[in-house]
Amino acid sequence: MSELSTESITEAVLQRLAGTPDPRLKFISEALVRHLHAFIEEVRPSFGEWEAAIDFLTSVGQMCTRERQEFILLSDTLGASMLVDAINAPRDPRATESTVLGPFYLDDPPQFENGAIIDGGREGVPLLIEGEVLDSEGNRRGGAIVDVWQSDAEGAYDVQNPESTTYLRGRFTCDGAGRFSLWSIVPSSYAIPNDGPVGKMLAAQARHPFRPAHVHFRITSPGCSSLTTHIFVKGDEYLDSDAVFGVKESLIEDLPLHEPNEAPIGRLLDRPFSWLRRTFVLAPVPHQA
Repeated sequence: MSELSTESITEAVLQRLAGTPDPRLKFISEALVRHLHAFIEEVRPSFGEWEAAIDFLTSVGQMCTRERQEFILLSDTLGASMLVDAINAPRDPRATESTVLGPFYLDDPPQFENGAIIDGGREGVPLLIEGEVLDSEGNRRGGAIVDVWQSDAEGAYDVQNPESTTYLRGRFTCDGAGRFSLWSIVPSSYAIPNDGPVGKMLAAQARHPFRPAHVHFRITSPGCSSLTTHIFVKGDEYLDSDAVFGVKESLIEDLPLHEPNEAPIGRLLDRPFSWLRRTFVLAPVPHQA
């Protein structure tokens, strides 16, 4: 048994990993050890700081529930989620740009017919969303599945509501021309959950926890790469300082007010509303090497 030192322990750990049978797992494990050890060498933490780091990660895990994923918040606020997105995003310049999934996506949202009202009675400026889904060759993707979710006018998502009711969330199926539509409300900027360890981290870093107003979309269609994206509201004060680094210029849309009499047939309004029209373009599934 050789005595290990700061100069030799990294190589010793790597040697223990040499027999890892899965090549990808071996590559990832070795890279993790090299970079983790290099980080420790650079930071040179005290015992107390190392214990605090372990306690922090433990508390992040303990904060996770089905409705709240604190580790996604940590990944988002450190820019890691957007880095992974940038690495994996389709390279087709014709496709709509992607951004982070966020911690409040549900894979089993309620299903609605096109034109449905999904606000669940929440107060806010009515928002008509009309979208069409194309592939990068310009073909209309009839039958594409569109998941939509957002916060209410107070900045809270339905899963944060103790009433456990679902609102401002739904799944839609595009018609034969690749079109979908729904009524929601204009979103507002909001603070990400900051009552846990990630919130304490942001406070210690003198950072605000706010995200600019946006609506989430996740779109899937056979033969195309799935798209996870947001549409952000032009003019929001947090567009340049999004707590999770998710804003892209191409995803910002103006939502001007329209008079009630401009609403499409089928809904009578007694107050102004906003109208979002957007074309979403899906990239092809990448060929496997």
